[in-house]
Amino acid sequence: MVGAIPDAGNAVPRQGRGPDPATDAFITHRNLLFTVAYEMLGSAADAEDVLQETWLRWADVDLETVRDQRAYLVRIATRQSLSRLRTLGRRKESYVGSWLPEPLLTTPDVAEDVELAESVSMAMLLVLETLAPTERAVFVLRDVFDVGYDEIAEAVSKSPAAVRQIAHRARVHVAARRPRGVVTPAETRGALEAFRRAVETGDVQGLLDILAPDVVLVGDGGGVRQALLRPVAGAGKVARLLASRKVRIAAMSLEPAHVNGYPALTLRLDGEIDTVVAVRIDEGLITGLYAVRNPEKLSHMRGATALRR
Repeated sequence: MVGAIPDAGNAVPRQGRGPDPATDAFITHRNLLFTVAYEMLGSAADAEDVLQETWLRWADVDLETVRDQRAYLVRIATRQSLSRLRTLGRRKESYVGSWLPEPLLTTPDVAEDVELAESVSMAMLLVLETLAPTERAVFVLRDVFDVGYDEIAEAVSKSPAAVRQIAHRARVHVAARRPRGVVTPAETRGALEAFRRAVETGDVQGLLDILAPDVVLVGDGGGVRQALLRPVAGAGKVARLLASRKVRIAAMSLEPAHVNGYPALTLRLDGEIDTVVAVRIDEGLITGLYAVRNPEKLSHMRGATALRR
């Protein structure tokens, strides 16, 4: 689904062997498992690790005891993600500056699936960050992937009744914070093109025309690359900041890309990806700019296979 996802066929060589039902089942559901893990963790690298751990546990399962292979695999991946999510929480406590999810390359057809595109968008992943780990797991499984309450209950070790309550609470929480309306890929491309032209020319008025009054710019350098340590809010402040960096940005090449389900910009310096800028758009204006510069979060994008529907 995305670069470096463990290939079950490589994890368990099949040369000289007959059909392997465990490998076939894992490959069939691999895309689903990766997306579940990515939406829970906001990290492609950690999602790939979850896939590897899921495979290792799945390979030891007696398939004759498994009633529903998809549900069983989802349960393993969810439990591994929950365990890793708690570890990530501790890691974020000492993170330098703002933390953003790892940008994920996606193919243009992902944008055609409105629900999928929204669920992996940078804006939605940041909303999911405000949920407790179990709430996040329940919301992702139920509202994004329509997994049954009984299956979710097994995955998170709760009763179905408790899962229903958690799902309702998480749904209300997310609804109050999610993007206000559906934005088409064409609208996003138009806004991004106007934004790119204004940034390249240092056109403050052009930026003010496309930025919402309450726009927020968030930078993530992880203490490794120079980036904003705190978010900058307000169209005037964001426009002046971006215009003041015209000379630095002009030395880079700004290229369009599809990231997290929507058009985005990649900034390259000497041919290498330096920054990925994802956007949130509400009612035709940019309300969020998310600039990821941490090299660790960009390394998997080099030569990565993009997420597909």
